[in-house]
Amino acid sequence: MNTKLMISTILAVLLTAGTVSAEGLLHLSWEPDYDAVKYDVIFSRLEAGKLVKVQETTAYMSDMLLPQAGRLRNPSNLYWQERPLDFDGFPIGNESSPQRLADSVTEISRNAPIPRPDRSGEKGGALLYPVYSYIGNPGTASYEIEVLSAYPEDTEGSAHSIYHIGGGDFLYTDFYDDTPRFGTWYWRVRGKDEEGNPVGEWSLPQKRQFSTEGWTIGLYGDSITHGGGRMSYGPNDLEYSYGHYLDFDTVNLGDSGNTSHDMVERFDRDVLPFHLKYLLIMGGSNSLRGGVPAEDVIEDLKEIQQKCRDHGIIPILLTLPPINPKSIDKVFHEPTAEGWEEAFQRVNAFIRTQPHIDTAAAFPYDNVMPENLALDGLHGDVEAKKRIAAVINRHIGEFVK
Repeated sequence: MNTKLMISTILAVLLTAGTVSAEGLLHLSWEPDYDAVKYDVIFSRLEAGKLVKVQETTAYMSDMLLPQAGRLRNPSNLYWQERPLDFDGFPIGNESSPQRLADSVTEISRNAPIPRPDRSGEKGGALLYPVYSYIGNPGTASYEIEVLSAYPEDTEGSAHSIYHIGGGDFLYTDFYDDTPRFGTWYWRVRGKDEEGNPVGEWSLPQKRQFSTEGWTIGLYGDSITHGGGRMSYGPNDLEYSYGHYLDFDTVNLGDSGNTSHDMVERFDRDVLPFHLKYLLIMGGSNSLRGGVPAEDVIEDLKEIQQKCRDHGIIPILLTLPPINPKSIDKVFHEPTAEGWEEAFQRVNAFIRTQPHIDTAAAFPYDNVMPENLALDGLHGDVEAKKRIAAVINRHIGEFVK
């Protein structure tokens, strides 16, 4: 995630110090705090031996892009600091020590968003439904994404466009592809202003590759499986994926927003091409919190089990971690259906009669997920994902020989 950068004062300071490039940017980054939701970033000027604040802004990831200054006459005059914040904007750590801006930034020649590194080659990073993450550029109100079947011949357009997404919330610089991707493809992003006009140019295309071959174990589920957490982090941030902490390789077939019925509907398309031997299945949380009866979710899980067996796949059900309706309402402004707690208990009771791993046992909190383990009450943050993985690691040997 990132935020619409209100840095006119910083730009004014840089203008007085040198020539500002019309195209280039400065990339400022720092060590992430995975308990933070956002960061308070302060820019100051050194005057008479004291730092005087000239601008304060919010970043939703541990980096940001600033306007480029061609050459600073007095680079020691500009400083920056960051401080991690919680969801409500309260500090959760100390302010970093002041550092010279000129010593901390990397010059970027292109006025475009920067795609964050592709982590699909890391443990737990193989996503059937890819997520495109990037650092937004200044002056941008929304973004548009292009997914391409081949590297574009130029940066202004391509005859290979597969599909195009217009707009987007400027706070969120993660786009979730709603199409399962195989083979080789590319994606790029461009900013737009409030009138819908381009800001700068397209980012350089990022190459993605994904194969159905070579996988033995799959993870199947909704956003808890797909990854992400702490509001600011998506599935590309593997620290929020339980697959990242498993002792064995898996392919992530999760799809954010899925109900248990969605999982039944897409099984043939999304699971069978991988010719898996084992499938770890966690589904039903979205259904139950939305008021779907426990019996319906149980029937969906039974159907998924049968589909697995019909195709020589061993299904391993995972019990559903608890949720926190109060946190869900605070963050998403979504109600949770009455009777949710009993419904979760009934589904988990069924799962415990089947070949399963009891991941819910890692959260013995009277069926309510603590806020410190899942800020939004649903997805699970770093510690929660580590707990899920730890339980799976302890018991996977009961199934995989």
